[in-house]
Amino acid sequence: MTLDSIDWDAVRSRVMLPAEVAYLNTGSYGITPHAVFERVSELRRLLQSNPVDFLWRRGGDYLWDARSSLAKLINAEPKQVMFTDNVTTAINIVAGSLRLACPGEILTTNHEYGAVRFAWERAAQLQGLGISHVVLPLTPHAPDRVIDAFVEAMSSSVRVLFLSHVLYTTGMVLPIKAICAEARRRGILTVVDAAHAPGMLSIDVQDIGCDFYGANLHKWLLAPVGAGFLYVRPGLEDRLLPLTVSWGWYYDRSKGHERDQFGGTPWLRSFEFAGSRDITPWLTVPAAIAFQQELGWKHLEARQRDLAGQARARLDGCAGLRLVTPDHPELCGAITAYRLPRGEPQAIRNQLWERHRIEINMIEHAAGPWLRVSTHFYNTPAELERLAQAMPRVLA
Repeated sequence: MTLDSIDWDAVRSRVMLPAEVAYLNTGSYGITPHAVFERVSELRRLLQSNPVDFLWRRGGDYLWDARSSLAKLINAEPKQVMFTDNVTTAINIVAGSLRLACPGEILTTNHEYGAVRFAWERAAQLQGLGISHVVLPLTPHAPDRVIDAFVEAMSSSVRVLFLSHVLYTTGMVLPIKAICAEARRRGILTVVDAAHAPGMLSIDVQDIGCDFYGANLHKWLLAPVGAGFLYVRPGLEDRLLPLTVSWGWYYDRSKGHERDQFGGTPWLRSFEFAGSRDITPWLTVPAAIAFQQELGWKHLEARQRDLAGQARARLDGCAGLRLVTPDHPELCGAITAYRLPRGEPQAIRNQLWERHRIEINMIEHAAGPWLRVSTHFYNTPAELERLAQAMPRVLA
């Protein structure tokens, strides 16, 4: 089977996307496949029909299967992967827990998502730390330029480095492995916001060499909203504290990382058990993985990149749009961003939806504003053409 031999219209029909909608915003939320929706609905029926049976007797096996499936996807041990509601929760666990040597600095970039950036700003305030920023080159032509920018900022006062795997602003894919290696040589902890990586990129956390890796699963992996995770490198578990203290708080520390009857380990349960909650988004992760695995990861990544390439060719220069996402194959993925020549970003976004049924995102940044196009396998060249035809009208 080749990329051209796949009936992508038939594949598109397998996700819950109305035919009239050009959904170019997977970077915010992915569209749920029918099979995944059916699975989460089935699990919710079981949960609501007998919560005690589901959560106390059956939930442990479901949760372990989900954890094992996710761990295999990212090349980790199940006991090192905790489920969270989203990447914001995952990063808050790390930022709210780490106690860092003071005086010192938290190093981040000028392209981090506000919700998690605020978590590090609070950590800095509470601990009396400074925050410094790597000013990333906007459209670098090679990974070395990006790596050099990080190395120059890694002073002796830096205690932790927080960075994204894929920038939410421009879609640039950072050379994360090389950056983490440079940080480790200097004794700097690395925390990665991988909100956009699962489902877009192949992930091997052991090869990346980071200390903490948090991600969303409701974007490119197409799991239900409410599914995220945090990977913790072995040996760092004791540096974290749960955001919510509940029944999992007390456990036998000598058996903290042994599998238990609740679907994880006692240590993991201390983080995941936050009172009564709907864990079915977590339990549906194997169905989301299986759906895309059936289509073939290589085919899906090739489809995403092909559409992103078509977006670059068609939209760069269209109605004054200017591409800001790098075109180097190691620095780009399935998100492309374009500088707007004029107009109020949110008004343009609203017009694209109201007049043309195009769902898009606008990124307001000091170097922007930018129109962000996210191309998943269910998008089509015709939808990109539709956007290109609409832009002159909404910018007029």
